[in-house]
Amino acid sequence: MANGFDRARSTAVDLLNAVLLDHRLVAELTGEDGPLADLDPSERARAQRLAMTTLRYAGRADALLKPMLRKPPLTEVLTVLRLAVVELMVDRAAAYGVVNAAVSILRKDQRTQHLAGLANAVLRKVADTPPETWDALPPQRMAGWLRGRLESLHGRAGVLSLEAAHERAAPLDLTPKDGDAAALAEAVGGVALPTGSVRLTGAVQVSALPGYADGAWWVQDAAAALPARILAAQPGERVLDLCAAPGGKTLQLAAAGARVTALDISEQRMARVEENLARTELQARLVVADALEWQPDAPFDAILLDAPCSATGTIRRHPDLPFAKTGKDVKPLFALQAQMIDRALTLLAPGGRLVYCTCSLLPEEGEAQCAAVLERHPDLDIVPADIPGLDPEWRDAQGGLRLRPDYWPDTGGMDGFYIAMFRKSA
Repeated sequence: MANGFDRARSTAVDLLNAVLLDHRLVAELTGEDGPLADLDPSERARAQRLAMTTLRYAGRADALLKPMLRKPPLTEVLTVLRLAVVELMVDRAAAYGVVNAAVSILRKDQRTQHLAGLANAVLRKVADTPPETWDALPPQRMAGWLRGRLESLHGRAGVLSLEAAHERAAPLDLTPKDGDAAALAEAVGGVALPTGSVRLTGAVQVSALPGYADGAWWVQDAAAALPARILAAQPGERVLDLCAAPGGKTLQLAAAGARVTALDISEQRMARVEENLARTELQARLVVADALEWQPDAPFDAILLDAPCSATGTIRRHPDLPFAKTGKDVKPLFALQAQMIDRALTLLAPGGRLVYCTCSLLPEEGEAQCAAVLERHPDLDIVPADIPGLDPEWRDAQGGLRLRPDYWPDTGGMDGFYIAMFRKSA
């Protein structure tokens, strides 16, 4: 394109088409051979933000465009229109630049160039749309494979509440190394949350915040910080962090004074754990291995298993996920999670504690796994979580915690998680 601003827009369209047509995640497209490779850092950031914001508001954009189009256009055309609608209605960008950029992008491609005039006319109508019309439109619906499962669990009203929460971008949460949330909140200008995290809103340059260079805290969603708090590792305990990367839970366990072994199958992801340990000056033994095959020298007093999952609890951070994944993609994870729980129990000492968690909204990855493991292992008891700040409504009938993005709506929500702690018979 003629300038950096338009290059970012054009690349955002490439990212969107990769998600919508090729079912790729944006995170898979950030490498040296991806569409972002030739952009400078500011352009990369803008292209990714535009793509993610468009996916977040795709449902509203489609509802606004529908009466303006006689028939559904090609996906490549719809992508450009959606992006422009979001810039006009969400970013409130100047109509002249947005419309011209959309027309230019369509003219670049032989398959879409004949629709540039249509796009021009439609987007000028969009630019005249009152903000209240946009605000009244329904948020992006979850994919059918996900919506059906969640409606059976939470009802229609619950699903609508989740969809509204997914549309709101996630704030930035920090975990204090010393556990003093009030002091950290004062230092960084944030708010101390009831469960011990610190929340910041608005645009933030993480590395410029007080305490970053000193390793006084790390970035970690408030919900993601709860499994390690529930495990409550004690000084000197032998603790295993299974599927440890990117390392937030490892840091929590190490900061508690435990003797931590952090295991992950990905050497690249484990490098991030090593970097985080170095910055925070915390200690842990790092192991790159398959959790289903690795054998330690001795059993552990406590194990934290953050199992591979659908990541549907993080849609508010990753709005590309429902477009890129299907129910068929996530189904094999259910069996893997059961395998990993059973494997983790073989590594746990008598009387030891196992926290199982997934950043998932699906009952198959949470409530159902919890019920099934109790049936398979009669020597286990579930231990209800007992830490400050938990809302009693988060507990399920089994004693686990079901966390949802629409909880804490007035303070910015949280990631969706299921967390349960088991104790093995002595």
